[in-house]
This record gives sequence, structure tokens and C-alpha cells, in this order.
Amino acid sequence: MRIHQSRALAVTLIAALALPMAGCASGRAAKDDLPYVARDVGTLYSTAKARLDQARYKEAAQLFDEVERQHPYSIWARRAQIMSAFSYYLAKDYTASISSAQRFLAVHPGNRDAPYAYYLIALGYYEQITDVTRDQKITRQALDSLGELMRRYPNTRYASDARLKIDLVNDHLAGKEMEIGRFYETRGQWLAANGRFRTVIDKFQQTTHTPEALMRLTETYLALGVPVEAEKAGAVLGRNYPGTDWYQHAYDLLKKNQVPAVPPMKPGEQVVPVGTKGTPSVMVELDEPGSTPTGPVERAPAPRSAGQPSNTGS
Repeated sequence: MRIHQSRALAVTLIAALALPMAGCASGRAAKDDLPYVARDVGTLYSTAKARLDQARYKEAAQLFDEVERQHPYSIWARRAQIMSAFSYYLAKDYTASISSAQRFLAVHPGNRDAPYAYYLIALGYYEQITDVTRDQKITRQALDSLGELMRRYPNTRYASDARLKIDLVNDHLAGKEMEIGRFYETRGQWLAANGRFRTVIDKFQQTTHTPEALMRLTETYLALGVPVEAEKAGAVLGRNYPGTDWYQHAYDLLKKNQVPAVPPMKPGEQVVPVGTKGTPSVMVELDEPGSTPTGPVERAPAPRSAGQPSNTGS
């Protein structure tokens, strides 16, 4: 009997302790959520619009979400979805804005507001772009989203803004490649640095980083011992950006590291001077082109295999 009473008391104590904890947990979970109060769609939407006009963007977004939750089949629910994405964007909650816009497109892909939903998604990624010292995953997502908007709706007013932002995003990605390439240069990893600068020339040649990339290519090609390619990079730089400091620096580098041309050999001139270590005692002489050799031509003896007798007399 005492055992049953003890168990009953323990259960009562656990339940008493669990109630305040559950209340705290539910309070934390519901802190950012609006309590469910059934309201007609007109009241909800007008209240959300009023909060938006008052610059209370987070509250407006939650009220627009409430329109969709309480009246999912009304004509206002579709409008509330896109307004929710817009309100979250103004509140700088870009993740929630992107999610709302993507949900709108999943349900209403052919709606007339679809271009604006794609635009909000692209803006959500674009606003999260960080400096070039950080990972550029968000930057690439912004580029993809802007490109998709232009492909789907090239003649909309959103596409014209997307074109400008694509140029800025490409410039940012090129800056990241340049930053990594310069880092490799400081470590003397010329091949790795060269690859980064080539990426800028191949993929981002319309950006502001192109002149420096060409100059850095000149540097790395010279360091790798490929002066011909260095001269090509310098020539392209001089052709397209002749008045820049980058071209002046590349020109000075090429002039300083110029490889002298080998002069043509005169007839009869020996390729290697007689007596040079490792050469035969009798050298082949060069005759006039097209003439007949004046005497027997001495050649270095071929190496003998093991066990082969010598042809020279004793």
C-alpha cells in the first residue's frame, strides 16, 4: 500500500514540476508567433497593411502569413503570400523572405506576380553578399537567381535591374579570384596563382579586375619561365588598357626580364667550342647551306653494349 502511495506521490510531483517547464517552453516557442484569433479576411489583411505602412515590417509579415493560414482558399491569400515575402525583405529577414517567395511560386507559378517573386528571391540572396574574404556561396546563389529572372522574364522592369546587379555580382566574384591569386603569389605558388588570374580573364573579362589580372598573368608566366605567354598577356594589356599603371608595370617587367635572341650562326662556326668538357675532340663543322661537305665528317662514337669488342686496333 505504501509503495502505491509513493508512486502516486512521485507522479504528482513530476507533473507539478513539468507544468511550469512546459509553460516556459511554450512561452518561448510562441514568443515570435501570433496567437490564433479567428478574424475575417478583410480585417486581417487591412491590419497587416496598416502595420506595413507603419514600418512594423515583422508584424506585417506575420499578419500576412495569418491571412494565408486562416483563409487559404480566398483570393486574398495569394496576395498575402507575396506581401509577406515583401514585408520580410523590408524587415531584413532575407531567409524568411526567400522562403515565402519560393512558396508563392510553388503554388502559383503562372501568376502575374511571379516575376516579382523571382525578383524578391534574387534580392534576398543579393543583400546577403559578404566581402571577398569570406565564402561566396551566397554570391553564386544571387548570380543564379538573377540569371533565372532574366531568362524567364527578360522584358520586365525587374530584368533591367537584374542586369546591373549581375555585373556587380560578377565583379565581386572576380575580386574573390584575384584575392586568392594574390595570396598564392605571396607564397610563391605561381601555377596556382596563374590559374586564378586565368579564371578572371576567361569568365569575368568585363569586370574592373581585368587589367590587374593581365598584369598578374605577366608576372606569373615570367616566374614560371614562359616568357612567350608573358609577352602575349602584356600585349593584350597594352592593346586594351594602354594608359593604366598595370600596363606600365607589365611593360617594365617584360623589359627587365627580356630574353636576348640567339644570333644566327655563321658558316663554319662551331656549335660548341673545341675542348669543352664532355665533347669529342673533333667537332663537326657547319658548311654553307646546300654545299657538299669538304671532308670526312667526324661523329661521336656510339656507345658500345656490354661484351661488344672494340673495333680499334691494339
